[in-house]
Formats: sequence, C-alpha cells, structure tokens
Amino acid sequence: MPKLYVVATPIGNLNDMTPRAVEILKTADLIAAEDTRVTMKLCQVFDIHTKLTACHRHNEEEKGEWLADKMLEEDLTVAVTTDAGTPCVSDPGWGLVSACVERGIEVIPVPGCCAAVAALSVSGFDTREFAFYGFLPREKKDLHAKLLSIARGVPVAVVHESPYRVTDLVQAICECIPETVLSVSCDLTKLHEKTIRGRCGDVLAELKANPKTEKGEYCLVLDLHGVALPETEKHDEQLSTEAKLTERMAAGATLREAQEMLIAGGEKKNAVKQAALNLKRMFE
Repeated sequence: MPKLYVVATPIGNLNDMTPRAVEILKTADLIAAEDTRVTMKLCQVFDIHTKLTACHRHNEEEKGEWLADKMLEEDLTVAVTTDAGTPCVSDPGWGLVSACVERGIEVIPVPGCCAAVAALSVSGFDTREFAFYGFLPREKKDLHAKLLSIARGVPVAVVHESPYRVTDLVQAICECIPETVLSVSCDLTKLHEKTIRGRCGDVLAELKANPKTEKGEYCLVLDLHGVALPETEKHDEQLSTEAKLTERMAAGATLREAQEMLIAGGEKKNAVKQAALNLKRMFE
C-alpha cells in the first residue's frame, strides 16, 4: 500500500535530525522536496541516496495531484520535506498531503523541528492557548487591521518575519497594540541564535540598536493577555458592515480598499461583499 511520510528536518542544527527521519528518507521510494538542491545537501550529510523530485510552493497543487496518482499506480512510499522545519507549517507540502488524503493514501507524520513551536517554548509566556499566523500582510493598512484582529481573537500569537521587515513589523505592533509583550527569536538552533523579550517598545529599541538585525530569520511570539483594544475598535464592533465601509471610505480608502481592510480584520468575506453592493445601490 502507498504511504506518504511528512518528515520534519532541522531548522539550523543538523544534530536535531532524528534517527527515524533518516531511516524514512533512506527507505522511501521518492523524496518530494521543496528545493532538491537544499535537500540533496542534507541527504549527503546522512548518506541518503533516495531519488528526489521538486514539490514547492509554485507547483505543489498540480505536482501533488500527479504524484498522488503515481503513488497509487506504482505503490510508492514517498517522503515530503521542506528546506527546514515541518512541511505544511508555513511551508509547502499541503498540496501533496491533501491529494493523498483525497485518494485514501495513508499520511504519517515524522515529527521534529518547527520554528514556531521552538519560539513558543522559550518565550516564557503562558502558551496553553495560541494561534499561528505565518507571515502577516506587508501593506500598512492591511497589517494594522490584521494585528487588531489577532488581538481581538487570541491570547498568544506566533508569526514569522524576514530580517528586512522585522523592525517595521515591531513598529506596527507598537502603533496598534502597544501593550503587547514580545519574545523575538532569531536563527533558532544555530550558532548565533538570540531571543529578545520585553515590552514591544523596548524590543523595538533593541532591534534598531543592533547593526546585525538584518541577518537571520525571525519568529515572533506576541503575548496579548494584557492588551486593551482602542475604544474606536470597540465602537467599530457595534457598527453595521455598511457603516464600517463608509467610515473607512470617509478616511480616504476606496470601496475596494475598505472591503479588503474589513476582510483582513476578520469580517466575513460574503457579508462585506453584500454590504458593498448595498452601498452601491444606495448611491445609484
């Protein structure tokens, strides 16, 4: 019977590669890798000679369907990996996993490293309840709306960010939800890993003062237990969707931009679209 193994790989320190992961990669018929060049280097370290095929963010839907069919036809055991960490967690893999699930192919996790979980574990926060958001929107309006939506919804949030935008992200957090306490981890498991903890303003100052901030990958944990949302947001929750659109348009947004802001802030897409149609009819 065909099987798909979802194999976690190290996020920096090669000693974190588990013996089970090595064994699965050695005995699989095929490895579906995010980047075959990166996974080839890992295979060389652990003397793995299994054939590789590319299954990345830009082809994983079509490739997943094709590969799942091939697994059934040829009774193949496949291992899916990403460049670092756990597939499907802010990384490619879901296309192949979904295709296998739809076809009744057994999908088996081979757990290991995950940057988000590693960052949570060293944050010092109460992480019994948390949500993972991956990378947040880049546009300022969308980012602010998303941050406020997160603050309304969960006590602890985990996000990823590149070294080139991490300072801007923390600046946005300070502007939207200044009471947030942060744990910001960089280069987890690597030689120069570092975690900064504190009020978002203090963390921002430390990031700005560090000339090496724009190096390494970041994982941020936001402790939102003590956050009080602005009064304008509390008022906003009581408004109709049409009124929310109108307020944003009065502040300078187009109707389309206002819709996108509400959706990014957690409003239901269909409700926002209907409200936009209602406004259009009112002014025809």
